[in-house]
Amino acid sequence: MAGLWWVMFGVGTVILFGIMATALYALRRERRGGAVSEVAMLAGGGIVFPAVTLLVLMVGSMVQGPDPVTADATANASGPFRIRAQGHQFWWEFIYPDAPGGPLYGAAEAVIPAAVPVVVEIVSEDVIHSFWVPRLGGKLDAIPGRVNLLRLSADRPGRYAGQCAEFCGTQHLAMRFVVEAVAAEDIDARLARLAATMPDATLPGAEDFAIHCGGCHSADPRTRRGSGPNLAAVATRSSLGGVLSYGLADDLRHWLTTHRTLKPGSTKPEVVADEAALDRIIAYLESARP
Repeated sequence: MAGLWWVMFGVGTVILFGIMATALYALRRERRGGAVSEVAMLAGGGIVFPAVTLLVLMVGSMVQGPDPVTADATANASGPFRIRAQGHQFWWEFIYPDAPGGPLYGAAEAVIPAAVPVVVEIVSEDVIHSFWVPRLGGKLDAIPGRVNLLRLSADRPGRYAGQCAEFCGTQHLAMRFVVEAVAAEDIDARLARLAATMPDATLPGAEDFAIHCGGCHSADPRTRRGSGPNLAAVATRSSLGGVLSYGLADDLRHWLTTHRTLKPGSTKPEVVADEAALDRIIAYLESARP
């Protein structure tokens, strides 16, 4: 990929200086009383210039060598790391289809190995969204009924902010997510931790959760249920709904009781539970906190 980036940088530099030179030429001609030919400008700027630019970029992309993901898949029988990003109004679901023991389900925060090619399968549950992590690569639309593949790689471990880049409704700007890259040798341990991250089923709140929340949410990372995000690891996340920082149980209470105000337009229904049941639900979900 590095070769293509250098080609794009070079072409961009040539374009910049070309535009500046054309502007200076036009200004000088105007001061001398000479007009710039409209036909020449249209032919040069509207046909020749874009044709040459696109041709150079196309040739550069063809001669850069094999796609690093494809090359890695050839050298490594296990292939690249695979994750599915599924857009919903207005949140992202992340699925690890190749996790040991079966698929794992999460939301809002994804984990990938650093310095390893990653293939993101991008899909949508409802309308068109767009998956974009600016520091990791380009953006790609999530289209209902279609799977689009985005290849990316994080050079080093870290947390990378992502955003839906296609207007998808009233809470489009709140459709944020985080991709955390960890050392490649640690990815299996992180997935194992996610698989083991479940609220304490012996707590009284487990029954309250099943009654009031279980129709839309699962608290088991191995199970997908209803239209809402998996909440098994919600207590490990840094934010709620893409709009509220999360670090304390009171933050979760604030979200559950005021989410319609915090994120108007969200399809999440109100939590119909009395204060005692709400306390038990919060204690249940918080029990998964490390």
